[in-house]
Amino acid sequence: PKMGPARRRPLLCPSSRSLSALLLCLAGTAVATNFLFGANGGLLKGLGKGLVRQRSQLAPVRWVSATAGATGTTGSLHRIRAISEGLSPTMMVPPSLCVSSRRSRTSVAASEEEVPVGSVSAIILAGGVGKRMGAPIPKQYLELAGQPIASYSVSVFGGMPEVGELVVVCNEEWEYIFREAYEKLPEESKKPITYARPGKERQDSVFNGVQATSASSQLLAIHDSARPLITPDDARNCMRDGLEIGAAVLGVPVKPTIKEVKEDGTVAKTLERSKLWEVQTPQCIRPALLRQGFENVRENNLEVTDDVSIIEALGKPVRITKGSYTNIKVTTPEDMSVAQRFLNDRVKDEAPAAA
Repeated sequence: PKMGPARRRPLLCPSSRSLSALLLCLAGTAVATNFLFGANGGLLKGLGKGLVRQRSQLAPVRWVSATAGATGTTGSLHRIRAISEGLSPTMMVPPSLCVSSRRSRTSVAASEEEVPVGSVSAIILAGGVGKRMGAPIPKQYLELAGQPIASYSVSVFGGMPEVGELVVVCNEEWEYIFREAYEKLPEESKKPITYARPGKERQDSVFNGVQATSASSQLLAIHDSARPLITPDDARNCMRDGLEIGAAVLGVPVKPTIKEVKEDGTVAKTLERSKLWEVQTPQCIRPALLRQGFENVRENNLEVTDDVSIIEALGKPVRITKGSYTNIKVTTPEDMSVAQRFLNDRVKDEAPAAA
């Protein structure tokens, strides 16, 4: 919360202001805490009476971090209570001294802006062929834990209140997969659902999906149906960032060392791993911005490999929202085994909570 003119502040005599400043500078250390608020009252017990004019007029002094304030919680802010006779309010360490469990907004973070209910159009891409899987049918229609891989996306996005409609991009022969998954949803999760046809390239499929969305949509969440392990929390964080900045994509820091290689197979250079992120989906973009990007792609005959690249080509910012390593894309038979293990682990984690 911002400190405005109307906010009440403690009425302290001039000599107390210097002590308050000292307190704020040292509050982050255990030594200062013990010195000022020791078991016997510390320094403040002796000075408290002379510092406070009227105890009844004191208002709590609070500093709440930006991440905590927006959600109504204080996270892991350090509470310090003055036990002296004169300083009774609870004081909270300024944000610069706090260690928050939320990701830092100065790096890769999720926005705290709430996404309006029903404002998102979820576009589920399911037009791929899946040659690397080596299966007789496209990979997204193979069964994982007893249900088609693509059906997981319908359940996740259908169950999110932020999502107002589902747009599935698939060939007509596979529509029944989504119709069956839709019928199994709880009534409150049955959002309007429409279908669009895939194009020659991914960007063409996305364009067709965008054309099928409602004109009232405030945000487009484009998701690969071959990523069945997306969680509502990760998707929601990406939606928040997309709504705030215009375009956002889930991603995770890369773990292995990445090298750039020349045509002859020798190493050109080793890339700085700390700056490399593996992007995932959903990729969340404001509709007007994405349509502007498609115009640029068409006018300049550009080819892009993912949706936010369209926005990058405009020179507009794209935020990386930190996601989860479990949000894998099922592409090979080995991925099927990994996804199955992740699902098993998820069931085990949820079992105690259900009990």
